[in-house]
Formats: sequence, structure tokens, C-alpha cells
Amino acid sequence: MTPFAIAGVQMRVSATSENLSEMRRRLDLLMARYPWVQMVVFSELCAFGSSPAHAQSLPGPAEDAFCEMASRHDVWLIPGSLFERGDGHIYNTVPVIDPGGVVIARYRKMFPFRPYEFGVSPGTEFVVFDVPEVGRFGVTICYDMWFPETTRTLAAMGAEVILHPTLTDTLDRELELSIARTNAAINQCYFFDINGVGDGGYGRSIIVGPQGYVIHEASVAEEIIPVEINLDRVRREREVGVRGLGQPLKSFRDRGVDFNVYRPEAFTYSYLHTLGPLEKPERANANGNHSNTTDAAPDGTGGP
Repeated sequence: MTPFAIAGVQMRVSATSENLSEMRRRLDLLMARYPWVQMVVFSELCAFGSSPAHAQSLPGPAEDAFCEMASRHDVWLIPGSLFERGDGHIYNTVPVIDPGGVVIARYRKMFPFRPYEFGVSPGTEFVVFDVPEVGRFGVTICYDMWFPETTRTLAAMGAEVILHPTLTDTLDRELELSIARTNAAINQCYFFDINGVGDGGYGRSIIVGPQGYVIHEASVAEEIIPVEINLDRVRREREVGVRGLGQPLKSFRDRGVDFNVYRPEAFTYSYLHTLGPLEKPERANANGNHSNTTDAAPDGTGGP
């Protein structure tokens, strides 16, 4: 058995004031109550809320504070994400910090929630990292989960646990709970989907095991969620199949088909281009048609 203890923090997030000091307080309380926890995960954009106006360079002051928090409690820390300003772009970025307080990786969200997450550039690099003598972990953020290719790629890179900070305050939260379960089952991995409350989301964080069973679904209130997982369970599921049945990762490896949809030179996007531009829908007119009056931004995401 390879046990490892991870705590998700579903806390109230403000969009108008910093939340960094409250994150520090929550981590102090968590570790005082659950000193056996080895990794802590916060929600997407937890530190400063959802405005890119708070973007900062990385490394920077907020990340330095996270590093101090991790080293003081000797834990792996996934402090949700924050907006990163770099290379003339803004990214939605998750730092991965080890128990010594060292940033070992940064993951930039590949699928900003366009057209609503306006002005945020997509990342292009997948991130997996190893916890010595435990296993391999992967990171995605919020809307990434709607694209199964992201989780599949991490699983193919050996990830046994997917850490997924999210900020969902919209009507599709119920759908995301199903997507989290599906991602776990089809990739035979643990899936930690940690949401905020208040300005940071509608809560209902969910943790799913490699068989697709829900280990815990949080309420809509603030909640600390400490869970001990067993990565040998992942390895066994991948060896013998989900509930002793399908072995999707092996079948994916041994597939006899190439997916040309990912190769523009081999697949036409003619149908997809009929769907129109990626922009916010406007109010329907008397004919039931939607009229988009907002000009598209230079990056094609629609207006602000």
C-alpha cells in the first residue's frame, strides 16, 4: 500500500480584496488539526480572485508567500492559481511547491474559459511531477477538464493523481461533477476537483477514485477535505481494469486508429467553421436568432 494524504481547501474567495492572508490562516488551522496531511490544494484564482488586474510576474511576492507556507508546514502545496504576467501575455498559472518551499513546476491553463476569460493566453506545456516514493501527479485547471485530451495526456505521461483547481460559479457545476467522475474512470486515476465559494465558486468540490466512485463531494459552504489515497489502487486498476472490466489506457496504447481530427493537414474543419466565432451570445431577437454586436478582440475571444 502506498498511502498519501491530500487536503482540498474549499474556502470563501473575495473578488475585491486579497485572500492570501486567509489562505495562510486556513493552512495553519488545517495543519494544526490534520498534521498527517502531506499535500494541500486550493481553488483556482484563490489568492486574488478572477481579475487579471492582479497579475504579477512569477516568481513574485505571492509565490514567495506560498513557498514560505509550504516550507513552514513541510507540505506539498498547490495554492490554486493566479494570473501571471510574462512574455507580454497573461496566463492563468498554478505553481507546484515542494515541502522545502521550492517551486518545482508551473502549469499554465491550456483552455482559458473563452469568451468569458478574456485577455488570458493559453499555456502549451503539460505538467507532471513525482512525489518521491509515492507516485506521479498531474495538474489541470477548471475548463481544461472539458477537453478529455488534457487528462488523457497526463495519464499517458504516467500521472496517477490529477490535481484540478477550479472556479465554477455557473449553472454547469452539475455537469462538471459528471466530467470529474468520467475523467477519473476513463484514465483510472484519482481526480481532485477543488472549487471555491463566495466570489470563488459554488463549492461542491469533488474527489473521485480510479474506479469512478465519489470519495467525497463537498457542500456549498466552506470546507476542509482531508483524504488519504492509495496509489496501489490506481496501479491495480490499470493492471486488471476498471472493476475488473475495461482497461482503457491499455486499449488507447494499443489502438488501431489515428485521430486525424488533431492533424489540420489531414482533417478538414469545414463543419466546425460553420459554428461561427467564439464570442458571447447576445439576446435573441423576435425571430429567435442571436445577434452578436460585440466586435471580436484581436485574439478572437470576443469583447471584454
